[in-house]
Amino acid sequence: MNNTRPCLILIRMFTRILSAFFRRKIDIQSEDQVKLKPVLGIHPGVYLSFLYGICILAALFLVLFYPGLKKPGSLGVISSEPWGAAVRVDGVTMGTAPCELFIPRGKHTVEFILPGFTPDKQDVDVKGRIFASAFFPRRFFLRGNLAAPDPGAVLAEAAAEYIHWSFTGEPGEAWQIPQVLSEGAYRAGPAAGDPGIRETMEAVLEESLRYAVTGASARDLLRAKFLVDGGGLSPSPLTLLRSLRDISGHIGDNPAAAPWLAELFPDSRAAAAGSEWRAPGETAFSLSTLPLRLPGAPILPGISFMPVAPGFLERGGRREAMPPMLAARGPVSLEAWEAFTAENPEWAAANRDALISAGLVQADYLVPVDNPGYPAPAAPGISWHAARAYCAWLSGKLPLSLAGWEVRLPGEAEWEYAYLSASEGSFPASGLLWEWCADTYVPLDFFPASAAALVVLEKAAPELERTVKGGSWINPPASVGGETRGGLPPDTSSPFVGFRPVIVPSGGAPGTSY
Repeated sequence: MNNTRPCLILIRMFTRILSAFFRRKIDIQSEDQVKLKPVLGIHPGVYLSFLYGICILAALFLVLFYPGLKKPGSLGVISSEPWGAAVRVDGVTMGTAPCELFIPRGKHTVEFILPGFTPDKQDVDVKGRIFASAFFPRRFFLRGNLAAPDPGAVLAEAAAEYIHWSFTGEPGEAWQIPQVLSEGAYRAGPAAGDPGIRETMEAVLEESLRYAVTGASARDLLRAKFLVDGGGLSPSPLTLLRSLRDISGHIGDNPAAAPWLAELFPDSRAAAAGSEWRAPGETAFSLSTLPLRLPGAPILPGISFMPVAPGFLERGGRREAMPPMLAARGPVSLEAWEAFTAENPEWAAANRDALISAGLVQADYLVPVDNPGYPAPAAPGISWHAARAYCAWLSGKLPLSLAGWEVRLPGEAEWEYAYLSASEGSFPASGLLWEWCADTYVPLDFFPASAAALVVLEKAAPELERTVKGGSWINPPASVGGETRGGLPPDTSSPFVGFRPVIVPSGGAPGTSY
């Protein structure tokens, strides 16, 4: 056997490839020939075949066996009911169900976590596969089943996030907003068969309607309504008809819904303009003719009040009954505030850092304002939380003649009613401070509030913005008025915001008919 034959065969094959590539013939000269010699008496044809075999076996080992030896484990096919649960493996968040996760061989704890649901913790013993694990990994299936102790709170949590997103404006091609409310309805929907839970969910959706200021938020709300009515499932013809009936009944009698719908759905503007469904007129009020004697204004620490007779306020197509009240003649002064902090030192300026840590105030709380335009002697930088604490304290200072009355922040409608009914100059709407109201700020305030929904939402998200009315000393007088409104986080401490308490009959929340 010629020892050079294998090499010559390889060389000739290589030259043919090169010739085809360069389209020219390459002649092999005798000096180009290589002649291998035996090694330890073994002919080249034998030991070359052995080396080739070793290389092939090594490649097969690296491809078929090495991945399984280096990284033993299995691919977990993870799901959860409801979907969207965070998946933690040994306390480390690895993904969101449904997903596929590689889990190393051995014993592990897999936990499924979803806000508002009781976590589902499972112990698993993961096996491994050695052969061809890179191509055909061993798989195992794991499903988490989560239960919500309070499904109504689950939807309320989703509604709180929905409310925050509603202030971001209409999304465009560059960005979108998540459908958080309908996702919450999908998760909590199966519990809607319980009448009590269903009532809470309906109240939360009604309150969410007051924040549907964009087409995206309206679509999310509509989808959430369908899911609640369908028990977390896609709507059937029967549940779809029920949903549409509820929706039309809720907004059909509200004339202010016409411009709102026209703004959300521009294609409907012509139809709205040609119908008898009209937007409401300007805010109007009337004093009550009922013979009701208001108590005399009490003498309280550093603050005076003016009487406001009961009556009615018409705004946004709704007529609301207003209680008799005594309204402070101006924002609470620093003197009146110091009388409060003398008995409640936890609200003093010296305790500012602790109040900030508790999320009750911000850095400008009770910081003096060095500006000649500031309406001294108003207390500076009072947050909504601090104003409520002051009102609760002042309620305990009322004289016996006001037994059955309380001090609190006015509702937005009550503030506007007091402004309209006051004599000229006695209740300025601008030039002083923006004033806190008791209400949570809602963009679409012409839809009626649900007291039950407010309780649920405020528990889920106490940081929701609160209404401020009027205008401050920094605003040009022509830019603000009694109807001007806005919203601020309740811990806001600003030199442009104060408050004006009212004394009203006890037990009547803002917006309650009297």
